[in-house]
Amino acid sequence: MAQIGRFNTLQVVKHTDFGIYLDGGPDGEILLPKRYVPKGEPCEVGDWLNVFIYLDSEDRIIATTQKPKVQVGGFASLKVVAINHVGLFLDWGLPKDLFLPHSEEKRPLQVGDYCVVHAYLDPRTRRLTATARLDRYLDNTQPSYKPGQAVELLVVERTDLGFKAIVNGKHWGLIHKNELFKFLRVGMQEAGYIREVRPDGKISLSLQPIGQGAADSLGEQILATLREAGGRLALSDKSPPEDIARLFGVSKGNFKKAIGSLYKQGLIVILDDCIELR
Repeated sequence: MAQIGRFNTLQVVKHTDFGIYLDGGPDGEILLPKRYVPKGEPCEVGDWLNVFIYLDSEDRIIATTQKPKVQVGGFASLKVVAINHVGLFLDWGLPKDLFLPHSEEKRPLQVGDYCVVHAYLDPRTRRLTATARLDRYLDNTQPSYKPGQAVELLVVERTDLGFKAIVNGKHWGLIHKNELFKFLRVGMQEAGYIREVRPDGKISLSLQPIGQGAADSLGEQILATLREAGGRLALSDKSPPEDIARLFGVSKGNFKKAIGSLYKQGLIVILDDCIELR
């Protein structure tokens, strides 16, 4: 049986003037319209194709080689393109928009707004559907992340404490305000790092590497940049955080720690408006 809402590798069973048919098992033959048939790739009877399966506007199972912005079980930030009395319709990269029922909204949305949603298969209609009520689709068991571990983040919501983000598509995490050294907005996908997993399972996140190895690496980066600049950089421990983030992609706090370490090693001099190689 073909899995609706996911990519499937299916076998070509016949050609027609308007496309090719793929073996969908119990779902029968599934049409891949001609405009989506890959050019320059073998598509003879018996060949296998990797295609995305969904229901078209007439609720027929159909295949495409287009890549949607989200699959069943995934999370994504999508744009609202239409609204009617039953729900909202989101642009997910395919001709038929993704449906978000009004009952699955977390806050009122307008056309043009973006919303982080989870995609699931409606068990009654077999239609791919979206929900903005994310809690029930995230893992509440104690995570096994280690401090310093690199993770993928999807920024979901701004709070008084910072930004809530989904970690590796599985868990809630929080980027605290003191970890924000660059612009963030809801819907952004960012590389992140585990700062702490508390006994209650709550995860604190960082947008930059942590630990002594990260500090040593930043120090080496600063020294290399100083050498390339002729031994002097117009940055110091009094520089604006945005200037530091623009050049090194780190917070002002981590930059100060790194140049402090270099100063103690006798490698640089720290002045009011710059640092210099000693």
